[in-house]
Amino acid sequence: MNLIKPKNLNKGDTIAIIAPSGEVNIEKIKSAVQYFENKGYKVKLGANLSKCRNYLAGSDNERAEDLNNAFADKDVNAIVCARGGYGAIRLIDKIDFDIIKNNPKIFCGYSDITALSAMILKKTGLITYSGPMAQSDFSDNDINSFTEEKFFETLSSDLLEIEPDNLKIYHTGEAEGILFGGNLATIASLCGLDFIPDEKFIFFAEDICEPVYKIDRYFTQLLNIEKFKNNLTGIVLGDFWETDNKIWLEEFLQKVSKKLDIPVYGGYPISHDKRKTTIPVGVQAKISNNGVISLKY
Repeated sequence: MNLIKPKNLNKGDTIAIIAPSGEVNIEKIKSAVQYFENKGYKVKLGANLSKCRNYLAGSDNERAEDLNNAFADKDVNAIVCARGGYGAIRLIDKIDFDIIKNNPKIFCGYSDITALSAMILKKTGLITYSGPMAQSDFSDNDINSFTEEKFFETLSSDLLEIEPDNLKIYHTGEAEGILFGGNLATIASLCGLDFIPDEKFIFFAEDICEPVYKIDRYFTQLLNIEKFKNNLTGIVLGDFWETDNKIWLEEFLQKVSKKLDIPVYGGYPISHDKRKTTIPVGVQAKISNNGVISLKY
C-alpha cells in the first residue's frame, strides 16, 4: 500500500468538527470552537453536528454527509471528531473513499472513531490519528497539558517518539511495522469486513469498562484470523480502564504474550483518560527494547 501522509497542521488552518458517532453537547462544542480559535485556528462545524437520533448524532446519512463534505472541502485542513460513543461502523458503506483519497487531510479521533480510522487506512492508505476529540478533550477549563502538547506536536511534526509512562514488559524484543489499532472492542467489531492491513503491523490497543473475559474474547477473535496473526509483529498496550479484575487481565496478557512470542509492551498513555497521546495510524514504526516507539514517515 502507498501510504499517504496528510499535510502538517499550521496556525491559521481550518479545523472541521464533525460527529460521526454519538449525540453531542452543543455547549461543549462551542467551548471547543473557542479553544481552537484562541489557539489561532479557524473552525467549521458539520452541517448536521447538532442533530440527534436516539443515541446518534443524526441519521447515518447525515453523519456520513458531514464526513464526506469535510474531506471534500478545500478550505478544511484537519478534521477533529466531536466524540465517540457508537455509530461510526454504521457509516462504512456510506463513506466516499475516493473523496478521502483525493483530498487527504488530518483526521483525528479515538474510541468509536477507531472504526473509521481503520477503514480509511485500509481503503485509501491515508494516515489518520488516534487522539483527542473536540467535546471529549478540548471543551473543559482543565484541558490536560500533556494531551494538548502531544496533539499539536504530532500533527505538526515528522519526527516523533512515543514513550511509555510506566513500561510493562510482557515479552521483550524489537518490532517493526505500521502502527494499527485503537479501541479494542471497536476493532473487533470490524470482523467480517476487509479491515486488516496488508503490511506487517504493530497493534496498539486500549479499552474502557470491559470485563476481562471480553478483552480475552476480542483478542482471541482477532488472533484467530490468520491474516491478523501473520502480519502482527508486536503489541503495544494502553489502559484498560475499569476492568473487573486486574489480576486476571495480567494473567491473560502474560499467557498471550508467551504464546505469540513477539514483543508485547504495556504502560503507554493510550487511553480514555484525559491524559492521552496522539498516535499516527498507519505510520511506519519501530519498537526498541526499552519500549520507545520511533515513527518513520
